Amino acid sequence: MEIASKYNPAEVEDKWYKYWLENRFFHSEPDGREPYTIVIPPPNVTGVLHMGHMLNNTIQDILVRRARMTGKNACWVPGTDHASIATEAKVVAKLAAEGVNKYDLSRDEFLKHAWDWTHKHGGIILEQLKKLGASCDWDRTCFTMDEKRSESVLKVFVDLYDKGLIYRGIRMVNWDPAAKTAISDEEVIHKEEHGKLYYVRYRIESEEACIVVATTRPETIFGDIAVCINPNDPKTAYMKGKKVIVPIANRIVPVIEDEYVDMDFGTGFLKVTPAHDVNDYMLGEKYNLEGIDIFNDDGTLNSYGLQYEGMDRFDVRKKIEKDLQDLGLLEKAEAYTNSVGYSERTHVPVEPKLSMQWFLKMEHLAKPALEAVENDTTKFYPAKFKNTYRHWMENIKDWNISRQLWWGHRIPAYYLAEGGFVVGETPEKALEKAKKKNPNLKMEDLRQDEDCLDTWFSSWLWPISVFDGINKPDNEDIKYYYPTNDLVTGPDIIFFWVARMIMAGYEYRGETCFENVYFTGIVRDKEGRKMSKQLGNSPDPLDLISKFGADGVRMGLLLTAPAGNDIPFDEALCEQGRNFNNKIWNAFRLVKGWEVDSNMEQPESAKKAIEWFGNILARTVAELNDSFGKYRLSEALMAAYKLFWDEFSSWYLEIVKPAYRQPIDAGTYEATLGFFDSLLRILHPFLPFITEELWQALAERNKGESIMVADMPKEIPFDNGLLAAFEKVKETIAGIRTIRLQKNIPAKEELSLEVTGDYDPVYDSVISKMANLVSIKEASEKDSTAASFLVGTTEFAVPLGNNIDVEVELKKLNVELVYLEGFLKSVANKLGNEKFVANAKPEIVENERKKQADTESKIKTIKESIANLSK
Repeated sequence: MEIASKYNPAEVEDKWYKYWLENRFFHSEPDGREPYTIVIPPPNVTGVLHMGHMLNNTIQDILVRRARMTGKNACWVPGTDHASIATEAKVVAKLAAEGVNKYDLSRDEFLKHAWDWTHKHGGIILEQLKKLGASCDWDRTCFTMDEKRSESVLKVFVDLYDKGLIYRGIRMVNWDPAAKTAISDEEVIHKEEHGKLYYVRYRIESEEACIVVATTRPETIFGDIAVCINPNDPKTAYMKGKKVIVPIANRIVPVIEDEYVDMDFGTGFLKVTPAHDVNDYMLGEKYNLEGIDIFNDDGTLNSYGLQYEGMDRFDVRKKIEKDLQDLGLLEKAEAYTNSVGYSERTHVPVEPKLSMQWFLKMEHLAKPALEAVENDTTKFYPAKFKNTYRHWMENIKDWNISRQLWWGHRIPAYYLAEGGFVVGETPEKALEKAKKKNPNLKMEDLRQDEDCLDTWFSSWLWPISVFDGINKPDNEDIKYYYPTNDLVTGPDIIFFWVARMIMAGYEYRGETCFENVYFTGIVRDKEGRKMSKQLGNSPDPLDLISKFGADGVRMGLLLTAPAGNDIPFDEALCEQGRNFNNKIWNAFRLVKGWEVDSNMEQPESAKKAIEWFGNILARTVAELNDSFGKYRLSEALMAAYKLFWDEFSSWYLEIVKPAYRQPIDAGTYEATLGFFDSLLRILHPFLPFITEELWQALAERNKGESIMVADMPKEIPFDNGLLAAFEKVKETIAGIRTIRLQKNIPAKEELSLEVTGDYDPVYDSVISKMANLVSIKEASEKDSTAASFLVGTTEFAVPLGNNIDVEVELKKLNVELVYLEGFLKSVANKLGNEKFVANAKPEIVENERKKQADTESKIKTIKESIANLSK
């Protein structure tokens, strides 16, 4: 293959992705190999790629590609989520822009629009993932509302209902007035908000006197059915057994007593509004007080709101403040900060509301799922999220699974004209059940529930349903691929999704659904802000890929992405990734540009370099295996990066490369190509495109070959002693180069090296080549013009001859001597302090002693140099 002078990702990426698809390298079928399975966290069907997706899917792709290269049958299942609330909101907005109101359409008419929208916009995000290099098995693409997944969801609903775990009832729920649906506790984001605390006067029945009630929500007084006091509070005791009149509503309500009331908050009087406050609802249940729902589904007041009917709740709050003031019923309003719940989806304040909903009992399901994480059957990375998980699972509430939407899985409950209902996966099955109650019933006598199931009710089955394990629990796919190996997701959906999937796994497969959960952090900008469209601080991922190449962006994302920690993203990281790609490209061009002489003898320096690099390669393979085993992917990338940039490019290639326009021997060339092959394999999971391009050009390849399915370098023994010795060689070469720099001696000028102390000449050939030396010899007495340095306890000296100004050198040496003697004195004082030696950690004391010995050795060398130059 002809290799271009510059790496151009645009020419490479589409070509190889198409090649991988054509050769079906991403596809998996059950066979005799060990399976490795990941299911993608399904993005919203109408969504587009953002930085969080980029990070999450880069990590998944790295894990999947590495698994393939370690001989596993890797299967990464892609798919999308129907996202009830988000998708319905988009369709409603689109229709509104066209002058069409959702409620002027029938359900079927609206669903046709929703499906049209989904077909038009759905799957864009999956196409975008291909640009990133995602090696998903696209043949297995699933959608949470496709036929198999929908059938699975309805089957599970009926099963759980039949087990007595699903029930229907009126409960206090979080109501989203914008989406006009109930949402779960986990979909509510609490924010500190500056508002007011209103002190409202309630007149005592048959008296002129008033009590004062403090509330943050005066608009809800129309739902008041009592005022509560603490029976132990002396300041409110005079009101026991009395009644008060609700302002404006003019309704007489009783004063009740309960220790729930905080005697230190407000005035000691608590208005009780069971239909619009969670705690008041519990009081209402306890004292059998019926709530009054004063709100319409869109957050406006209904007829109970009297003259405020039809007004928005927040407009009523402003108006009622003025009206209460005019009536002399507002004592005061003061600034107050409290926590307000907002809908995660629509960003409007939620309204506590009594509503008929469907619920799933969670206690039975939660027990095995909690144990699985506690005993590490399912491991969390990082483990700190076990505490978050445990706290939620030990305090779990029943799951409100119904949503007042049309887009989604319609609840398979069918109501009978004479009362009651039946539950069935299909209308036909429901009619069969209904006929057992009344044989004369026909299909038209059944009315299906209008609500849809919560989107998460389909997502929690994802690891099972993608393999059709609900409908066909004994099929080959589910038996082979389940449980999956790794889940990569964000900690923000640990409750929505992770916990519930583990529950579903135990309920429907009797085991967990994945072995490991890798929690990514949140991608933030340089200032630490979460990236969002609103802030305008989130770059378009496709623009980044266009600018830096997919491999550059992948590397940029992973450079600062330790598990569970937030990622401070900066485009400079992608630039660093692109620069690394260029480094690999240029190194390849250098090697492939060498002329080979098969008759040439291999130099000693090359033999030593090959021996050393083989060992450092083996050590890095072991480090990579360890890092991947601990899900430290950023560390693994850095180890691979340093191996290529520092060890291979800066050292190995410099040692073995032939002189200008000279050939290289065949043995060294073949070894270098072999190392390059190993390096490309190591780097492939991180940088799939450039590694495929260069691997194909490295040697003759057959049609259908790919680095994707080549073996990852195996872990083999390595010699730590040899590696330590070579580090001293590097230090020696660096020392000589420093002298050249300080004395302005050109690199092409040959020098000599004198050695005093313990020294093994085994690497003389390497030092001589890299430092341009004519000789290395042991010397008992140092040359008077020599500049010296230490490596450990061995002293090296470079005779400078005419390359030295004695007067300037003596001045520099004396300045350094004064500094070192002062430093030695401070270390000696520390070690002479008995308290420090007795109380400091042993390793700290040992480190100080090492500093002392090293400094004494340096002082001795400098004094000798001064003495020699002074002769």
